[in-house]
Amino acid sequence: MTSIDPNQTLYITNISGRITVEELKSSLYGLFSTYGPILDITAKKTQTMREQAFIVYNNVASATTAKRSLNGFTFFDRPIKIEYAKTKSDAIAKLDGTFRLRTYETSETTVLGKRSSEEDDNGSKMARTEESDSDSDDHA
Repeated sequence: MTSIDPNQTLYITNISGRITVEELKSSLYGLFSTYGPILDITAKKTQTMREQAFIVYNNVASATTAKRSLNGFTFFDRPIKIEYAKTKSDAIAKLDGTFRLRTYETSETTVLGKRSSEEDDNGSKMARTEESDSDSDDHA
């Protein structure tokens, strides 16, 4: 297992799924804020994010103290597991000026199943120009 360098963001797993997201964030804030100022808490109920959360502190010392103190702590009848996050959180990136908006690749098709751009006979995409659009309008 690779070692992750200490950082300001903690990754918490094995969280009970029996409570709402609002209750979870509030409870996590109450528990973790005793170790230092918290910048952000991310917790969602989606399939990929269930039973996990991220807590971002304003400094590494607070995150380290919380990790050492609360790892294995029984939280809603389950022992939570705490690690440092593998990547920099958006909250920290915004503070240090390295934040970049994420872009996600979109599908080639539209909702109706039609291609989002025209293709020639070879299957390569051809960009529509305003000239070709205006020509088709004149013939309508």
